[in-house]
Amino acid sequence: MTTGQIDVKQYGYVPDNPWLKVCNQSSSRCNQRVIVLAGRVRQTRTMTCTKNSSQLVVIVDDDRSVQSALKDLMESAGLAARCFGSAEEFLESDLRNQAACLVSDIRMPGMSGLDLQAKLKAEGSRVPIIFITARSDTNLRMQAMDAGAVEFFSKPFDDEVLLEKMRLALSG
Repeated sequence: MTTGQIDVKQYGYVPDNPWLKVCNQSSSRCNQRVIVLAGRVRQTRTMTCTKNSSQLVVIVDDDRSVQSALKDLMESAGLAARCFGSAEEFLESDLRNQAACLVSDIRMPGMSGLDLQAKLKAEGSRVPIIFITARSDTNLRMQAMDAGAVEFFSKPFDDEVLLEKMRLALSG
């Protein structure tokens, strides 16, 4: 199946989030995942899904539809993932020290993603952080990258590029 053959009408938008559409397709030979970001169809490569529980990806975002889509994407790549609705919720969790990589929104109620990054850095945490935001802001991007972020994506983003950056962060 190529991107051009996908009938976008058969996939529904994730409720309350016009940025994301998700569909999993399975056959006896492979699993394919299609993600549509802001109307652009993205299809991940065919991959075998074997969860690597030693590498936990933590997703911090106040939007449940984004959490769900990112968790599904990580799991389709064979990565264990756990979602939190706020930076504070993540910091209070038992999984705080088990995260192999963190994917965080920048702007959230309460503690922002940049504040979370600063707090973790001040505590000596070396967990790689990838930021995803709906608002493209050069100053925020520079601030995040200068503080050690692995990447800073603006929506819509290419899920293959996100997975590649995730793989690099987890291997490094």
